[in-house]
Amino acid sequence: MRQIHLAPSGCAALLLAALLQLSACGGGAPPGGMPPGNFTPQVTVVTLKAQSVTLTRELPGRTNPYLVAEVRPQVSGIVKKRLFTEGALVQAGQPLYELDDAIYRAQLDSAQASLSKAQATLAAAKLAADRSRELIKTDAVSAQDNDNAIAAFGQAQADVSGAKAAVANAAVNLAYAHLVAPISGRIGKSAVTQGALVTADQTAAMATVQTLDPIYVDVNQASSEWLKLKQEIDSGRAQSGAAESPVKIVLADGRTYAHTGRLQFADVTVDPTTGDFSLRAIVPNPNGELLPGMYVRAIVDEGVLPQGVLAPQQGILRDPKGNASALVVSAQGKVEPRAVKVTRTIGDQWLIDEGLAAGDRLIVEGLQKVQPGMAVKAIEASEGVAGTPATAEPDAKAGSVAPAAHSSASSAAAH
Repeated sequence: MRQIHLAPSGCAALLLAALLQLSACGGGAPPGGMPPGNFTPQVTVVTLKAQSVTLTRELPGRTNPYLVAEVRPQVSGIVKKRLFTEGALVQAGQPLYELDDAIYRAQLDSAQASLSKAQATLAAAKLAADRSRELIKTDAVSAQDNDNAIAAFGQAQADVSGAKAAVANAAVNLAYAHLVAPISGRIGKSAVTQGALVTADQTAAMATVQTLDPIYVDVNQASSEWLKLKQEIDSGRAQSGAAESPVKIVLADGRTYAHTGRLQFADVTVDPTTGDFSLRAIVPNPNGELLPGMYVRAIVDEGVLPQGVLAPQQGILRDPKGNASALVVSAQGKVEPRAVKVTRTIGDQWLIDEGLAAGDRLIVEGLQKVQPGMAVKAIEASEGVAGTPATAEPDAKAGSVAPAAHSSASSAAAH
């Protein structure tokens, strides 16, 4: 056999040519070794479903007392005693202050004496009138004298009525010298002390009583939001919430208040400076945890969407201008872009207004690997990835999908 001897430079050229051929054959293959023309990216999708969605709105607000009564004097006098403990609970009718009532007691005694005198005069006038009626029958007295006797009796009756009114007025003034709680509730600090002079026409309150169980929570909502909700209700897309729909309260420290309130009414006037109108909720407050003036947030049920569509937040994209979009897998298995309109979140999901419908397969994982029009392999996401309240499960279940994809790619490379 004839042997061919290659120079060292020829061996190097032959080896380089072999390496270039291998590189051309396998350089574009994916990590699994699959030829580039047959490689199909794998994405995780969530099939959207229509469901009943309760529309809620979290609104800022303040707490206000259910009832407020300022204790003011109705007669003038010197404060003799304060009969309550500041900050304590008081009952309606409970004594709060005692004023020096000596002058009012004297006025009552004088009025009662005047009443007794008037009653005595009435008795004498009645006897004179009765005697005159008998004597006039026999012409024993003149008609003029009879008329005078009857008139005197009537005047005596009027004097008794006036004296009774004076007694009642003096009794009221005497009672006003003893101030009582007008309502049940918690009383604040006292503005006066023993020995202070108070007057009937003063503007400053001596103390304030507030009923705090239940308590009001007043919140503000933008009129534009209300108009949008009303439009959805009028169009039939949404159903109006009940007049006494439940209201959850979130405290300033982030805790959810233990008791659920109810929506009492919505104001009929919009504030022209802010464009907001007021909503009022009534909330139980048995432990006195809520105090007037506290800042809270109220989660109000506004209505219900019978056929609402929710999409996981990780499947909704935003461009630099803030426009929302999404990528879905079509029936042909290709990536299809969609322009989406969303206005609010429900939990960890977006409520879809336009662009997506029930049955669409929304891509939630693998978005960086695909482009519109590309054929993909869609793997349905686990329930946790779909945006359920569970937050720990999505990562674990999503991690269990990746090994399966890797093993399938490895088996394809082995073949």
